[in-house]
This record gives sequence, structure tokens and C-alpha cells, in this order.
Amino acid sequence: MSISHAPPGSPETDIPETSHPDAAEPTPPGPDPDLDLEPIVPASSRRTRVPRWLRRTSGPVLLLVLWQLLSSTGVLTADVLASPGRIAQVAGDLISDGSLTSAMTTSLQRVAGGLLLGAVIGTGLALVSGLFRIGEDIVDAPVQMLRTVPFVGLIPLFIIWFGIGEAPKIAIITLGVTFPLYLNVYAGIRGVDAQLIEAGESLGLSRWGLVRHVILPGALPGAMTGLRYSLGISWLALVFAEQVNADSGIGFLMVQARDFLRTDVIVVCLIVYAFLGLLADFIVRSLERLLLQWRPTFTGR
Repeated sequence: MSISHAPPGSPETDIPETSHPDAAEPTPPGPDPDLDLEPIVPASSRRTRVPRWLRRTSGPVLLLVLWQLLSSTGVLTADVLASPGRIAQVAGDLISDGSLTSAMTTSLQRVAGGLLLGAVIGTGLALVSGLFRIGEDIVDAPVQMLRTVPFVGLIPLFIIWFGIGEAPKIAIITLGVTFPLYLNVYAGIRGVDAQLIEAGESLGLSRWGLVRHVILPGALPGAMTGLRYSLGISWLALVFAEQVNADSGIGFLMVQARDFLRTDVIVVCLIVYAFLGLLADFIVRSLERLLLQWRPTFTGR
């Protein structure tokens, strides 16, 4: 009970007694059970999501349907561009007699050899030029000069140097692969944040430890980008290499088809080039997801 010294009838005597600290607090009124309340769902979640594989294949399928429609209506004649049905039939014939399989095997061997040599040379030069200032002074200027020379224009010179066998074909692919990989690996090394280098040095990492744990992981995204560019250029270089003094490969089939005005065979070879390039890009993208799990990036919305 509260004690007050004020005279009776004064305003202070009307002050209510303080409640005991252990008294229960009044609970706020809850939601009315009669109301039908629903959780708020974002608009992006309410939309029906189309599977991504369906979206990615819709473009090529629409293009194929348009192509067949133009061929059926006579807008595209057979001597200009064969219909998809005719191309599928020719592809089946080339596969059944083994000529397309043999040509693909030969072309893949050439690309693999040129890509391996170009990757070793381009990455090695980028490491020397990116990690050492003296290496940059010695290596970078000659590489930048050679990079501006069209590698297709060197085919006659390679034939004089290496003959007409497999060596000039692999050499032209190697040259086309080397420069994109060099540029991207070099840019990746020099693009590593200097604060990461200082943090590694403060933790006591040696020079090799910095290269292994800081510089090379930081340059890996650039290296993957360079590898994707190099793969695309390798198929371009293969097209030129196989059309000069070649007796096998996909390019050789295209040369023969050109001599006999077979647009259907030419389109089959082009489709094979496209699918092989798409397969190679898929392999590199899968490798990126595997090696760059530590580096979350924006994937679109």
C-alpha cells in the first residue's frame, strides 16, 4: 500500500497504487480468428517458371522451324540452302559410311594438339610476363607485335617451314590459341588486388606462397575466360588449316562439297563445327563451376 503525506482530498491522493513487479502483463490482442489472412508472396515467386533447358532450346528450335518453312515454300531453293530434312538425311548417310566419324576424329586430334601446345606456350609466357617485371620488359612487347599479325596469313610460311603434313595445321591452331590465353592470364595476374598481396605478406607468406595461394587463384577467372576464347579461335583456325593441302578432316569434306556444289554437305560440316564448339564451351563452363566455387558471382534474374 502506498504512503502519502499529502492532506486528504488533494490531487496526489488520487495516484493509484503501484502494481507488484510480479503481476502479469496484459497480453496484446491477437489476430481475429474470423479473418482469412494469407501470407504475402513476392510477384517473382507467383510467376510460373519455365525450365531453363526449354528456354535455351527454344531459340534454335524456332530457327529450325523457320528454316524448314522457307524451304517448303520455295523461298530457299536447294541450290542456295538445302532443307533441314535433306541435311538430316545427308548427315545420316555420312555417318553410316563412316566418312563423317573419321573426319571428326582427325579434326579433334588436330584441335587437341594445337590447343595443348598453345595453352602451354600462352600460359607460360603470361606467367613470366605477369609475375616478373623483367619478364614483362622482355616478353610482352614481342608478343604484342606478333599478336597483330593475322595468323591466317602465316599459312604459306608454315607450309614452307613444316611441309604439307600435320605440322603446319597444328602450328596455325597453336598460334591462334596462344595470344588470347596470354592476354587473359596476364590481365588476370596483374588484376589481383594489391591489398590481398599485402595481407599475404603480413601473414608471413613467402614469394612462392603468394603466387600459389593469392596470385594464381585470383588470375584463374581470367584464365578460364581466355580458354573459352582460345577454344573458339581454335575451331576457326582449323577451318583455314584443313582447307589448305588437307586430305582428311571436316575441312577436307567441305572442300570436296564445294567442288561438287553440295550445299547440304557443307551445312552438315558447319553444324558439326558448331556442335563441337558448343561441347567444348560446355566443358569449360563446367570446369569454371568446379574450380571457381569459392567465387560467387551474379547469375542473372
